[in-house]
Amino acid sequence: MDFITIDFETATSQRNSPCEIGLTFVKNFEIVESKSWLIKPINNEFDYFNISIHGINPEDVAKKPEFDEVWHEIKPLIENQFLIAHNASFDFSVLRKTLETYNIPFPELEYSCSYIFSKKVWLGLPGYDLKTLCNHNNIKFKHHRAESDSRATAELTIKALKKAGVQSKEDFPDKLRTNIGKLFSGGYKPSDTKKSSKTIDLKKIIGDPQKHNKESIFYGRTIVFTGTLSSMIRKDAQQLIADIGGINGNSITKSTDYLIVGQQDYRVVGEDGMSNKQEKAIKYIEQGSDIEILSENEFTRNI
Repeated sequence: MDFITIDFETATSQRNSPCEIGLTFVKNFEIVESKSWLIKPINNEFDYFNISIHGINPEDVAKKPEFDEVWHEIKPLIENQFLIAHNASFDFSVLRKTLETYNIPFPELEYSCSYIFSKKVWLGLPGYDLKTLCNHNNIKFKHHRAESDSRATAELTIKALKKAGVQSKEDFPDKLRTNIGKLFSGGYKPSDTKKSSKTIDLKKIIGDPQKHNKESIFYGRTIVFTGTLSSMIRKDAQQLIADIGGINGNSITKSTDYLIVGQQDYRVVGEDGMSNKQEKAIKYIEQGSDIEILSENEFTRNI
């Protein structure tokens, strides 16, 4: 099991402002090397908040190369390799946005997210941030410096893979319930949680005709849910729709009338915070569909 862990520190809230990158190299479940590079961000601009987190100042990087110069050294190390980051949606968006800023083509590589698969390995923890997980596993590190964070991620990943009996990245979907992400020329596929094959059989959700409400906006309309509802479980919400006289749908189509959006885990759905259903609904709306997107609050006010 060979992989490379990657971590970025940024100078500002903008994703294209890396000021440090760290890599740790693992061969056959053993850490063989870790290294880091300080990077001068564009115009050497820093936010005080970011400095307070990682302690890197403009003076520390004033004479360091910008990303496009460092990239010539980093690319051969990670191209066509398997990378892991803790909260990969952040680190790989930093990589993508910075490459785009410098008009550099994306490399070819695969990646996964230790934040996501740690949830499947250590159940019931109060949090799954890197510090909490490392404390739980007695891993000592200097938080918010790229090399130290990448090494801690490597140590954590080794423990997680061994605990889950993972021998190769092909085991991730089944043993860690995590899909492998990809970065490739012209685009990317995020690493996310593998959806359960079990879906609710909507045919078994039968409404009570005596509760039908022809005045409801949902009566006779097709409704689809996405995300996690905070006020009720989805099955109960679908039963309410059936009782009103609405039609439950599992997926977005051009005939969908309403998409109800619950809470989304941005680490799973990606940096834009939208599920595949919501992205598809927006696409249909742009094409002229009459789909309406409602929040959970809007949904509960109308039932």
